[in-house]
Amino acid sequence: QVQLVESGGGSVQAGGSLRLSCAASGRTFSSYHMGWFRQAPGKEREFVGRISWRGGTTSYADSVKGRFTISRDNAKNTVYLQMNSLKPEDTAVYYCAATSVLATGQNLYDYWGQGTQVTVSS
Repeated sequence: QVQLVESGGGSVQAGGSLRLSCAASGRTFSSYHMGWFRQAPGKEREFVGRISWRGGTTSYADSVKGRFTISRDNAKNTVYLQMNSLKPEDTAVYYCAATSVLATGQNLYDYWGQGTQVTVSS
């Protein structure tokens, strides 16, 4: 079992930055690949990006590529989502999730955090 807790959400103006953190506890964090997803009001939850268990491989949705960066610190059992050049359309609840299979499909993620709200105003 892995418990995930996101933090760092908040309100920011367009063009600003936020860094989300996802702290993990329970089973060995470093053995899991990690993903970030988001769900905007009235929309389906969507893939944002993912990072491999060692941090050597990352992948991003086209909508955030070049603006968002995922990193992890296995010594701290934490994964990060650095969000720059934020846009109003980035407003959503952001979730981190853990998987044993490097993937983008939500159904392949075994453990989920409770989410943190990010609001970007124009």
